Amino acid sequence: MRDRGETDQSIVATNPAHVIIEPVHYEWLPNILPTTSIPSNDTMDPYNKQKSPLRPLLVAAAAVFGLLFVAYKLFNSESPAVTVNKAIVILNGNSPVTGTVTFEQTSPDGPVKVTGEILGLSPNALRGFHVHQSGDLSGGCNTAGAHFNPYGKTHGAPADANRHVGDLGNIESNGSGEASFVFTDKLISLNGPISIIGRSVVVHAGTDDLGRGDNEESLRTGNAGARAACGVIGLA
Repeated sequence: MRDRGETDQSIVATNPAHVIIEPVHYEWLPNILPTTSIPSNDTMDPYNKQKSPLRPLLVAAAAVFGLLFVAYKLFNSESPAVTVNKAIVILNGNSPVTGTVTFEQTSPDGPVKVTGEILGLSPNALRGFHVHQSGDLSGGCNTAGAHFNPYGKTHGAPADANRHVGDLGNIESNGSGEASFVFTDKLISLNGPISIIGRSVVVHAGTDDLGRGDNEESLRTGNAGARAACGVIGLA
């Protein structure tokens, strides 16, 4: 049996308040933990990588190409073509002849329907009826130019292969000097490079011989005579 003194020493030795904790040495940890190198901030930041000297040149070239492409699109873009389906002419001049003529075309490559009502003509007569080159009527019908002839051919009848585009033959009046007509023509057009829009229609004072007159003037004008009335072909 322990005496009182031994019991007190044991209590003092085991009392946590009086335990002296020796410092722990961790020299052994590096031997059991893997060594891992931690990358620096410079290597983790992609923006701090060394830049290629070609990068500014590539960026500048791309910018220039983009500007050129935009400029090309702006200045070379083609607007969609507008199809003209109808045109009209109001005829008058230094004669009693007056009238209205309409042109209708359902498709750019299709035939043109020509409808007209003309008054003041000689009774029961044939009168030359043509599309002329110019719409300039500043000097009356005389400044309308020659027959519209973009292919450089000689004068002829509407059904002839060799004819001016503007050769529409004759219109025929009744006993009252009135002409009412409807016909189609496959050569004139309201669209494309040979459009008659902005040109003029001329009604002549004489009969068109359709190029059969066996003379030089017949191959130019059909000997249709003076210009009785005219008008500019405009959009309807």
